[in-house]
Amino acid sequence: MSESTFLIGEAMLGKDAEVAHIDLLMGDKTGPVGQAFAQALVNLSKGHTPILGVIRPNLMPKPAMVIVPKVTVQNLEDASKIFGPAQAACAKAVVDTVEEGIIPADKLEDWVIICSVFIHPDAKDERKIYKYNYSATRLAIKRALDKYPSLKKIMEEKDRAKHAVSSVHMPRLWRPPYIQIALDNPSISGAISIMKAAPHSDRIIWEAGTPFIKKYGVEGVKELRKEAKDAFIVADLKTLDVGKVEVDMAFEADADAAVVSGLASVDSIDKFLLEADRMGIYGVIDMMNVADPIAVLKQLKQRPRIVIIHRGIDMENSPSGKLSKWEVIKEIKAMYKTMRPPILCAVAGGITPDNMDEAAKNSVDIIIVGRYITQSQDVERSIRNFINKLPGDADIDLKRVHSDDDDKGENLS
Repeated sequence: MSESTFLIGEAMLGKDAEVAHIDLLMGDKTGPVGQAFAQALVNLSKGHTPILGVIRPNLMPKPAMVIVPKVTVQNLEDASKIFGPAQAACAKAVVDTVEEGIIPADKLEDWVIICSVFIHPDAKDERKIYKYNYSATRLAIKRALDKYPSLKKIMEEKDRAKHAVSSVHMPRLWRPPYIQIALDNPSISGAISIMKAAPHSDRIIWEAGTPFIKKYGVEGVKELRKEAKDAFIVADLKTLDVGKVEVDMAFEADADAAVVSGLASVDSIDKFLLEADRMGIYGVIDMMNVADPIAVLKQLKQRPRIVIIHRGIDMENSPSGKLSKWEVIKEIKAMYKTMRPPILCAVAGGITPDNMDEAAKNSVDIIIVGRYITQSQDVERSIRNFINKLPGDADIDLKRVHSDDDDKGENLS
């Protein structure tokens, strides 16, 4: 028995109260889509009565379409928007895609379409309701048949995308290198003043430094979040024990990453990283004063998302003592080369715009800077001195003409 066709499409177009959002299923009458189509027409619910799509009364499209209102229909005015412009627009989109050859002509009697339609109660302009729903339905059908989006498109967009009706964006570190600004001065007002002075850039990570957290606790992270709601914020806990508890505290304070000390026991580090992964935040190991970072990493069962090489001088008196910090970073990346997403390596201590080229050449993903910026009399200029030396554009969408193209993800930076 051949597998039945089951296609899924989605599209959102338009603006204001007349905005159209279409969720669409298309497939064989003999498969799950056909069963859902029949169930929709015989199992009615108050305020969400499904109706057949029609170009005009007594003229339905092929493939046949059933329209399901997403928003509860409260009165006849609401009903007239569904039974009028939306019903006709969605049906017209079906027959036009048939005419254009998007829907195969030999599937007109085999397939059916379920179209879930959003009509805002405040929508007034019938022409816009028709136009937006027509275009969104046509696009959803095309996307369903194209199996859009491709995996490449999803991976390119997932961390840059912002939902049209959501004010929340959870940043991820997918486009290194970055500048991480360590707010070590234990003053909330001072930290916020630095954040306000900073230029807008996707390359900036903010760190609630250890002295800051010692004074204010992880609650201080909440104050930083109020100032930078979409920024990536690291809680530099330098945890040595009870790692799971401290990860949970950082998570509840709205940090995107939490830091464990490489000096902690292997068991504590593993528990810390496991809990960070469970909570969906970055687990970071700071190797400050760790004689042999490679040896520590080899003992771990869990993998970190970020490793910080945090020393002013190269290692001595250890098996890796003859390695420079750049060679250590190369070894770390080699250890985790098969891991996805890749391990990020950060360096801290004595990095300035004058010597950061060496870090960039040695595959450093995050450059951690403190006093050069936080004690500067011109914070914005000091930050730009770093950003301007980073490879690539300062902002992810700087050269994009349109942020919602239906490409396959090949041309994104």
